[in-house]
Amino acid sequence: MFRRRGERYVATLAVDEVRVLRKVASEVVGLLTEGFDHTDPVVGRLFPEVYPDDSAGTAEFRKYTEGDLKTGKIDQAGAILAALPDSAGGEVQLDAEAAEAWLRALNDARLAMGVRLEIKDGTDLGAELDEAVAADPSSSRVFQLSVYAYLGYLQESLLNAMID
Repeated sequence: MFRRRGERYVATLAVDEVRVLRKVASEVVGLLTEGFDHTDPVVGRLFPEVYPDDSAGTAEFRKYTEGDLKTGKIDQAGAILAALPDSAGGEVQLDAEAAEAWLRALNDARLAMGVRLEIKDGTDLGAELDEAVAADPSSSRVFQLSVYAYLGYLQESLLNAMID
């Protein structure tokens, strides 16, 4: 998918891919703005407690770092939104800075989806998807697992292009 072209990383995205990426990045922004709630397990995953045994220490750390971390995550999701073609499919071209922002934003989106989908370190995604398809091929879980897998593929593709 992503390939290196000079100093840029380029991918051609279909209309559906653009829609999915736009939706996912927008949902991350929404989660970090109007939906920001420390009791939400997704927020807990994106902003883990630095001192799990010291709530006062964690609160103090958050007081000084959380705003900048949130802003950075919002900006990274914004980098995806900014680089996507307007409404149709098309080419995405990223410079090194945008590519790094995309990697971080894709990681945040996958972490968030992983929490919602209850994906653990040892989860076999292929088996999970097969099971969901067998239960109901038109279920939202099948779609969400497919998006999760796609984001991983996209992330790996971009990382490999950056390494080459």
